[in-house]
Amino acid sequence: MVRSCVQSLLKLVNSFIGMLGIAMIIYGLWMIRAWQRQMDGSDYPTPWFIYAMLGLGATLCVVACSGHIAAETANGCCLYCYLVFIFLLLMVEGAVTTDVFLNRNWEEDFPKDPSGNFHEFRDFINENFDICKWVGLSILGAQGLCIFLALILKALGPWPYHEVNYDSDDYATIEDYPLLRNYPNQPRYVVGAPVYGTR
Repeated sequence: MVRSCVQSLLKLVNSFIGMLGIAMIIYGLWMIRAWQRQMDGSDYPTPWFIYAMLGLGATLCVVACSGHIAAETANGCCLYCYLVFIFLLLMVEGAVTTDVFLNRNWEEDFPKDPSGNFHEFRDFINENFDICKWVGLSILGAQGLCIFLALILKALGPWPYHEVNYDSDDYATIEDYPLLRNYPNQPRYVVGAPVYGTR
């Protein structure tokens, strides 16, 4: 029961991360469409900020998908890969956040954005700093919760095998047992020996 609750919570939190990734992809596609209208047939390349938004959204979707797979299977390898994805994502977010907050000239670290979307995004964050702060903290909290739930699921271990106990070996077949187990109680048949219970 505990395993099922942890799996359901991990899937729920990953759904939140996946929806955020889909929203970022939709926003990136909208910015591409607005950029194409603004340039009106010019051959300017698409700005880096739009590609960064699309890439981050796709990364969040991949992380959410791997989290769903890891939560459903509760496999150690899947959980470790998922933890590595989340940890790397947190490290990148932490590096960018540290650069923005500690470096006064942080805008010089990023390439120039000819579309102006980066400056509009920055101005939007400055105007709505409280809301953006809580959104950012909720994203970090969701990723931290994902790491915590994945570690709990890993500590619970894989699903236990449920062996069926029969009163008689007459109804048990070899297909009822796990494939890679030692069968110490398997009945041994000797060629030519009488079989009891048959006529």
